[in-house]
Amino acid sequence: MADAIQLIPGNTLITATPEEGRQLAIKMSRLIIKATQPDAAIREKLRPVYAEDPAMLIAAGQTVAIEFATIAAANNYWRNNG
Repeated sequence: MADAIQLIPGNTLITATPEEGRQLAIKMSRLIIKATQPDAAIREKLRPVYAEDPAMLIAAGQTVAIEFATIAAANNYWRNNG
């Protein structure tokens, strides 16, 4: 890979709030797609395919949920729920 992609922005999973954690999960999910398919033109070409496929949209949501669970764990579920 010519340009290294930083898969964990800021090199930390620690966030101040659950909302920031959710935003980080979305960012990380998008970065893994970029790392998997580094060609922006191909990603752009594929976007309409998955944008109209319910199964692919559900899979994207699941990916974000998995990333969010990882971030929540790293944050001790936001300092033990409160």
